[in-house]
Amino acid sequence: MRWWRSGAEPVAGGDVVARMADGVGAFDAADWDACAGADNPFVGHAFLSALEESGSATARAGWQPIPIAIDGGDGRPAAILPAYAKSHSRGEYVFDAGWADAWARAGGNYYPKLQIAVPFSPVPGPRLLLRDQHLAAPLIAAAEAVVAQHGLSSAHATFVAPEQVPLFEAAGWLIRTDRQFHWTNQGYGTFNDFLAALASRKRKAIRKERAAAREGLEFVHLTGPEITEAHWNAFWIFYQDTGARKWGTPYLTRRFFSLLSERMGDRVVLMLALRGGAPIAGALNLVGGDTLYGRYWGASEEVPFLHFELCYYQAIDHAIAHGLKHVEAGAQGEHKLARGYEPTPTYSAHHIPNAGFRRAVAGFLEAERAAIAREIDALEEYGPYRKGE
Repeated sequence: MRWWRSGAEPVAGGDVVARMADGVGAFDAADWDACAGADNPFVGHAFLSALEESGSATARAGWQPIPIAIDGGDGRPAAILPAYAKSHSRGEYVFDAGWADAWARAGGNYYPKLQIAVPFSPVPGPRLLLRDQHLAAPLIAAAEAVVAQHGLSSAHATFVAPEQVPLFEAAGWLIRTDRQFHWTNQGYGTFNDFLAALASRKRKAIRKERAAAREGLEFVHLTGPEITEAHWNAFWIFYQDTGARKWGTPYLTRRFFSLLSERMGDRVVLMLALRGGAPIAGALNLVGGDTLYGRYWGASEEVPFLHFELCYYQAIDHAIAHGLKHVEAGAQGEHKLARGYEPTPTYSAHHIPNAGFRRAVAGFLEAERAAIAREIDALEEYGPYRKGE
């Protein structure tokens, strides 16, 4: 559903005039990327425009793209928010359904809301895309102005890069914490070097899992022109199966994967498990400045521990081989802890104009932050790495 037509609608707020565009595709790719930078592939023009053009992130899907921009003195964008008008809370991975229910019980309409995010991607990264760092506060003010001018309930910036959290906090947004599990390369030369850093019981368990998962299979890592439409057709089957089980309906369309390959294939790593030369499972990864980001996976055949092998161990293999510092394997998953992935805080920021609702949410977030901090401490205590062994 389209809530409004944005076009080049001006956004009044403070001393700076921002504009709300009708999608990422309305921007020149070079202009957008001059703000987004090159380190995080998810906020780049190629990824976000592929979501739009493939029909994955559209008004019809409940993700109406309305990026907010402030132009510099040269007439080009100097600051951009990747923003969406949301008619639901699906595909965000920061769960606010309870907030929506409370707002509805009070007689309000929680939707539409303003979402500053990368659709369907629980990946921390910049949400203020800044060619001019001085425009951070005006850009946040522009988001608040959109909420006020359109009568929205709230604005939410999810999976905010840690270094940008203080910018939202200074503007009075409420900060929410959660946790994911990330792997860090401590200068390992081989996978065995990584295993040597683990407690002996964990080393043995991982070796057994890898042996079971790899029996009778071949594994390949494909990138750029090595990935053909036949590979995407196979992966599409895997992705649909996982999407149907997790979400009911897969978020991404088949065309998205072709556009991804066409526009940023050199940053795609498609890992496939082959039996007799035919793919039976796959994991899609994107490469950032120093990080391998695991995104989607699926299989057409049940193989013990194959999920762990493709999504966690093969990712570590790739990161070590290519000198990458981190592997981020997606949201949730305490089972990652035993496989070398450590608990890492993630952050979101929330603008709630209604004073009473803001107080209620603030109280909830304070308690939640304390609980998350205790959970991270407990998880670190039970981590897999050697402790004086």
